[in-house]
Amino acid sequence: MAAQSSLTLSSATFAKLSPHPYLLANLRPADASTPSSRTNGRQPTQARPPAINTSSLSHAHGSAVVRTGDTTVICGVRGETLATSQIPNYRPPLSLSLSLSSTGDASTPSASELLNYDLLVPNIELATGCAPEFLPGVPPTTLAQTLSTRVYSLLHTSGLLDVEDLRIYHEKSEGEDEDVGGEKNDEEMRDADSVDVPAREIGAYWVLYIDLLFISLDGNPFDAAWAAVLAALRDTKLPRARWDADREMVLCSRREPAVPLSISGFPVACTAAVFTAKERLKQSQSQGRRAGGGDAASASFWILVDPDRFEESLCDEVVTIIVDCSAGGDQDTKILGISKSGGTIVGPEVIRRLAKVAETRWQAFRDAF
Repeated sequence: MAAQSSLTLSSATFAKLSPHPYLLANLRPADASTPSSRTNGRQPTQARPPAINTSSLSHAHGSAVVRTGDTTVICGVRGETLATSQIPNYRPPLSLSLSLSSTGDASTPSASELLNYDLLVPNIELATGCAPEFLPGVPPTTLAQTLSTRVYSLLHTSGLLDVEDLRIYHEKSEGEDEDVGGEKNDEEMRDADSVDVPAREIGAYWVLYIDLLFISLDGNPFDAAWAAVLAALRDTKLPRARWDADREMVLCSRREPAVPLSISGFPVACTAAVFTAKERLKQSQSQGRRAGGGDAASASFWILVDPDRFEESLCDEVVTIIVDCSAGGDQDTKILGISKSGGTIVGPEVIRRLAKVAETRWQAFRDAF
């Protein structure tokens, strides 16, 4: 009598045929003594270590390459000048001494210059071949446009840059405001004495074009993109420039060294995806209770920090938290933003746990710089 042959499948085949049960089998092993792990070998709250290299591009004012696992993105920052005469409805700021660094309020008129005059222009491109779904000759994808919008929003809400670094001044000489004949009547002299005329005025601005290119994409693009933007801006140095009123153009100095940007804070993004055991989740919801995310034996969902592309395809809920621990101390962690899409699992308790994980993630990026 012939013996029956058993059918065995490799891990790669199992993942392609039944991706959800495959990931669930790793997160909830049959042996209770076996710790819960993901298909890539990481723990649920373990992120991929970042690798950062700056000054990678020779023809940009600042650049950086960031790699987390198999996700690699390169960012280049280049400054172009914009004369105030080319800005529609331009209004000089009320006080040139008022800046974001001195007030810390993003709603001040000086800080709003970055937003009103579009002085920060991010653009993200997903290169052909960075992932299987990105084909050549197609228009920008929805993912690329969404990432650009999120980076643009965080650049303004985080207060990362000081508009003072982007202003190009025209230094007025003593006799520049005098009339042609060199004479003024008494009424004009009194009016001039009563008005505080600034010694300099803004003639132009630097516009920072922030271009990002994903060389490879294996999940969690926003964290890598924002880390590349932060590293490139910290590496950016702009030439010393002044506005020449006679020529009506910006003149840059070749003798004086370039000036680095004043970066305020060190915001880091931490993204996590929620993976649910669908049959267990239905049972817990029908019984009017919700299981936690740490016990592999009874859990109905898991929080997967820094998800890869395979995990993202199986998760319907994603949470991103922006933290800044640069102030120092255990109680000085600033949460700059929280964004969530899809699902109803994440609540206040999960957000608190994720904030603790984000602090560890912040330190990992800080050590990588």
